[in-house]
Amino acid sequence: MTELQLHIHIEGQPDSTVKVAKDEFIIGRLQDCDLCLNFSAISRYHTRFFKNDTGDWHIEDLGSTNGTLLNQVQVKSPRKIAHNDFVQLGDILLSVDFCLGNNSDDSEMETGFFNMRGQTILRNAEELQQAWIQADGAEASSDKQQKAISRLQHLVEIAKNLNSAESIEAIFELVESIVFKELTSIQRLALLVDVEGTGRLRLIDAAARHELPQKMSTYTSSWISRSICEKVFQDKVAIKSIDAQRDARFEGENSIVSKGIRGALAVPLWDGNQVVGVLYADANLTLKGSDASNDDDLSFFSAIANLVAYSVQRWRLNQKLQAEAKIRQKLERYHSPAIVQQLIAVGAVDGGRLKPVEADISIIFADLVGFSAMSERMSPTQIAQLLDRFFEEMLKFVFATGGTLDKFIGDCIMAFFGAPEPQSDHADRAVAAAIGMLKRLDRLNEAKIWPEPLGLRIAINSGKAVVGDVGSSQRVDYTVLGATVNLAARMETICPPSECVISEATYRKLKKRGGFFLMGEYQFKGIKRPIKVMKTQRRPSK
Repeated sequence: MTELQLHIHIEGQPDSTVKVAKDEFIIGRLQDCDLCLNFSAISRYHTRFFKNDTGDWHIEDLGSTNGTLLNQVQVKSPRKIAHNDFVQLGDILLSVDFCLGNNSDDSEMETGFFNMRGQTILRNAEELQQAWIQADGAEASSDKQQKAISRLQHLVEIAKNLNSAESIEAIFELVESIVFKELTSIQRLALLVDVEGTGRLRLIDAAARHELPQKMSTYTSSWISRSICEKVFQDKVAIKSIDAQRDARFEGENSIVSKGIRGALAVPLWDGNQVVGVLYADANLTLKGSDASNDDDLSFFSAIANLVAYSVQRWRLNQKLQAEAKIRQKLERYHSPAIVQQLIAVGAVDGGRLKPVEADISIIFADLVGFSAMSERMSPTQIAQLLDRFFEEMLKFVFATGGTLDKFIGDCIMAFFGAPEPQSDHADRAVAAAIGMLKRLDRLNEAKIWPEPLGLRIAINSGKAVVGDVGSSQRVDYTVLGATVNLAARMETICPPSECVISEATYRKLKKRGGFFLMGEYQFKGIKRPIKVMKTQRRPSK
């Protein structure tokens, strides 16, 4: 004999199952109902399930406010229900499942159905690609041949339209329409993709045969078995679970047991030798069993996945390129193009951010002399144009020597060397950039590029500092922090115009120490010890 079970799908809650143990079963909002659904869309006594004299189950609406739908059709009078039917009460969906009871005298059910319960078909995904379209010659029935032709036509349709699909949503909608048309036992469908290529599957889109109150992808993903999806993804196998609840291979899989998962189809998305995702379908009830060696539905489902895989991979690569473009755009504000390419190539950027780390660096401050007074005699537009040209000319030397722009502080350039990629000669690079800036400014002054000649003070210090992206969730800056930075900023205030000063720490790191002499020892605010400061011997030659 069979028993009636109702699988309950409620938005935002895990699916559950109720066994109907008597011949009449009332659903409503009141506590005395056999199934109490305390929701505003449910009437006090909403729907009745009952068994007639011949043993057939029927459904009847009890005059509810919002009505009862059986397979999307309004129930106006008692209607007979069948296995796999769907009943909708307001926003709640019930799926009908006729399962076997304890009576084992029913030999037809015993041989035709019960032996299939608990069976799970695992097939090598590559072997399934052409299985469903291979005819059996004279032994093949006309129905089977017609079915194969129909499905082949659908695959051709998918192949033609995939290249024109502009989004992952368009790809999924195409697959959804074919799957729900050809595989009538499937009730829900999901596409999971390893977007970042890290081995982690992400739910991209989902849909239900019977439309739910809102789109499945935003509705809930609790119905998806991560255990099944991970096995398909990792082992590169196609799975058809006839009844995962009774399959010994899934013992201990809490996700399957708690979600009431029964029938499921899951196949990998192959792109060459790489699996890029999983196509998953679930009816949350027992699927019709079939021969594991010749399963048309599983083969067809796998063939669809193989066609879709290329488009999914194309979308995934496009996502990666877009993400890299955003990262590159951000990094090029601070680094030379060569360093940006190196950072992306070695994967140093995590989620578009460079994690703060301690590094040995040389920090440089280059500040215009007398700019505040000059700006009083200029319009805002003239000031902006002057600074744009000044920064453009000076940064060429920072980037040419492998430096990183930290920020512009008014008319001052703050840059550093030795990070994000270590540079053993970062002190020499900083000095070379400074000398290059001073020489270039001399030439620009001679050419009378500016309304008045510009002077530049440059200070360099070397040592340990924290380097990386620092800030809040709303704003992040790539910067350097620490005592090494503070000292360099203070040294700039004592630098003579059109000169470069360096700390003793920087001087000791130089491989070429010519061109500097001791300017003196200075006491700076916040630093207890006196600091020896070196200065260029003479103003750089023109």
